[in-house]
Amino acid sequence: MDQNQCLNKTTGTQSSKKKKPRCCDGFKMFLAALTFANISKSIGGVIMKSSIIHIERRFEISSALSGVIDGGFEIGNLLLIVFVSYFGSKLHRPKVIGTGCLVMGLGCILTALPHFFMGYYRYSKETNVNPSENSTSSFSTCLTSQTLPFNTSSEILVKGCEKDSGSYMWIYVLMGNMLRGIGETPIMPLGMAYIDDFAKDGHSSFYAGILGAVSMIGIIFAFVLGSLSARLYVDVGYVDLSSITITPKDSRWVGAWWLGLLVSGLLCIISSVPFFFLPKSLNTSQEKRKVSISLHVLKTNGESNQTENLTNDGQNVTKSDTGFFQSLKTILINPLYIMVMLLTLIQFSGFIGFFSYAIKYIEQQHGFSASEANFALGLINIPSVAVGMFTGGYIIKKFRLTMVEIAKFMLFTSFISLLFQPIYFFLICETKPVAGLTLNYDGNNTVGSHVGVPLSYCNSDCNCDENQWEPVCGNNGITYMSPCLAGCKSSSGNKKPIVFYNCSCVEVTGFQNRNDSVHLGECPREDHCKSKYYILLVVQAVNYFCSSLVHTAYFLLIVRTVQPELKSLALGFQTLVIRSIGGLLTPIYFGAMIDTTCIKWSINNCGKRGSCRMYDSLLLGKTVWGLSSAFRFPPIFLLIATIFLMRRKYEGNDTKALENGRKVMDEANLET
Repeated sequence: MDQNQCLNKTTGTQSSKKKKPRCCDGFKMFLAALTFANISKSIGGVIMKSSIIHIERRFEISSALSGVIDGGFEIGNLLLIVFVSYFGSKLHRPKVIGTGCLVMGLGCILTALPHFFMGYYRYSKETNVNPSENSTSSFSTCLTSQTLPFNTSSEILVKGCEKDSGSYMWIYVLMGNMLRGIGETPIMPLGMAYIDDFAKDGHSSFYAGILGAVSMIGIIFAFVLGSLSARLYVDVGYVDLSSITITPKDSRWVGAWWLGLLVSGLLCIISSVPFFFLPKSLNTSQEKRKVSISLHVLKTNGESNQTENLTNDGQNVTKSDTGFFQSLKTILINPLYIMVMLLTLIQFSGFIGFFSYAIKYIEQQHGFSASEANFALGLINIPSVAVGMFTGGYIIKKFRLTMVEIAKFMLFTSFISLLFQPIYFFLICETKPVAGLTLNYDGNNTVGSHVGVPLSYCNSDCNCDENQWEPVCGNNGITYMSPCLAGCKSSSGNKKPIVFYNCSCVEVTGFQNRNDSVHLGECPREDHCKSKYYILLVVQAVNYFCSSLVHTAYFLLIVRTVQPELKSLALGFQTLVIRSIGGLLTPIYFGAMIDTTCIKWSINNCGKRGSCRMYDSLLLGKTVWGLSSAFRFPPIFLLIATIFLMRRKYEGNDTKALENGRKVMDEANLET
């Protein structure tokens, strides 16, 4: 009797040990590794976006060309995304993801390398930044006796162009960003498919929400790092910073754009290590059970004949192994998949278009530095996105929404986001008064065009270079493009703050106290314009919260409208379309449209047009928000059509189909 009791006790103890889960099983390790990789990936992406404005100024390129560099990530991603998503699922997925993280880290480092092979940054023709010499700045002032060396100007330009070793170094930045895109290819498609295969029933959507929310940590960290980098001068550690006359609010300021890229590159390389020690498969029985549940989803759609044909097609593809193109054809003839993919494309394009140039917009529109803009975006707008993603996943799980109800939820949030768009147009600031661009040089009258503004009698005898951009702010509140064009006769030398005196163009404006001096730098924005910026942050935070509520919904609709064996391919092809059209083309045409609002371009050493120094604020605001609003209308109509298709497929005329759909979605996706 005692022996039987002892035996039963021993057996019970052994069974309890078997039931006790391990604290660090393979799935948890994979989830932790993927989370860290996702954070590292997010840091690299945000740092690249926040560095675009500095890259544009450092390499003297337009916004359209900087959009091409930004789209280099998508170019690299496009080369492999579909093939990695399809063939990668047949290989050792964790090792493929680890290799991608390693390549992504090397791409970040390659992107930053041009900084170490270029000369020191010269933000004006008068600036001499040589670490071995005392840096001096000889600003041009109005000297009626001086003459410009017209006979040697072309020769000087040729020598300066030949000496400028960084004129085409932006190509290496493009190549590094492409390599980063190649490395990022397998992380999310294979990672999410791996989680969906081996997670417990109903937990995959929960893990998707966690990954999306936790990645916000990387984004917030990246914005803070970008803010710090933007505050540091590009050649920090190599030049005497006391000799730098410009500030972070100057349109010529270039921050340490390379610093964040080096940090993100090292993090990506570190994140690759755990994946090489994870198994290829975790629990095959769990995977088979999820396949059977997914097949059950397809059989409860109210159109059993069509579903059986699709399922048989998927089985035939698997049995005969007809390959990639047959599988691709299967998902492309699925109307629901196409509708959801178009919805995701439009939403992503609208977001990425503004996000790519958000720092430039805030700097030019509201007068804040790139460092301040990074900090505000990271600590205000991004947390609202994280909270929205988590809240949206919780709502779907809490109320056990069916696919039709999820689509209705998406329609509601899209309509709310559309209502915010008119508010942005009321937050646009007036263009700053700049003599020679928006006003005559005497400052008394506005001009119809910023091109070819004639000199005034106050500076016509100064022999000034009209292409020079060395802005100074007069006590009359007007910005002048250079001390010479302001008619200034003398200066305080290199003593900071640098002040110029006896400025004839400031004097003729009739300023009451007759103080005709100017100080280096553009005039600051008015207080009411800065107040509009704080309102903009609040409106954007609420808008981003509403928009991010449906983050998990897009993933659920994609993976549940295709056969289970085609999930990786469906996600990969969706990523291909989004990156090729949204990620690649959107920054280019957004940048090209923004270039049309420029009213003052820099001239590089080769005599060619460089980066933009100043924009027409009114036109810039209308262009940016007009393009953003254009992406808000199509999703409304597409969602209405999607709901109609889903009602026919999942509900039909049978009221039991709704209950079946709710039960299946609850069992397969949303129970935790």
